[in-house]
Amino acid sequence: MRTILQKNYREMLQSLKDIFPLKTVLSILAGTAILAFGMVNIHKRVHITEGGVLGMILLLNYWFAIPAALLSPLLDALCYLFGFRYLGKDFLIRSIAATLCLAGFLKLWESLPYLFPDLTEHPLAAAVAGAFFVGIGVGLVVRQKASSGGDDALAMVISKLTRCKIARAYLATDITVLLLSLTYIPLGRIAYSFVTVTISSLLIDFIQDFSLETWKQRVRKHIRLARCSQE
Repeated sequence: MRTILQKNYREMLQSLKDIFPLKTVLSILAGTAILAFGMVNIHKRVHITEGGVLGMILLLNYWFAIPAALLSPLLDALCYLFGFRYLGKDFLIRSIAATLCLAGFLKLWESLPYLFPDLTEHPLAAAVAGAFFVGIGVGLVVRQKASSGGDDALAMVISKLTRCKIARAYLATDITVLLLSLTYIPLGRIAYSFVTVTISSLLIDFIQDFSLETWKQRVRKHIRLARCSQE
């Protein structure tokens, strides 16, 4: 009996090592830390409206008075179920870990004084800066085939089923929710959110597909072309 338990333990440990190689762990930690920093120091502080699942929570809360505390886990769970169905068990395990990391970093940044300049009087700058934190943070997580929330899981499923770039999947869900949000949020306020979701979606796409080797090859190619033109 003891031998069987030890064998099962070793197999489980090896399985976790396969799901969480060091590169994946570091990428998820860095991504969720960056994302949480932007959410606390920019989005929450400047009140930038969100698209995706968070925006849908606010929308349904406004339309039907359903408590956000009920909607949040419900919608996230539905998105994760879709993720499990179409992206597999490993995706779900990594996503649970990323979600817990995000919650931990949110608590950390919220416990500290604001560490970023106050952009309340400069909403466009806040929208752009927020987009960079979201795009880089989520991009690092998604690159490891994980998600830090329902938005990411939904976008990844849509991207897989339609074979479109993930940027288009994010934009489709975010813009749909933002357009519906016009029923209760002024256009001027929504406009800055369009800036955020557009830039962040493109950044996520770039980081997910980025290859250092491909980048090096392009640099070498440009150097060769520059030398040829000089000759």
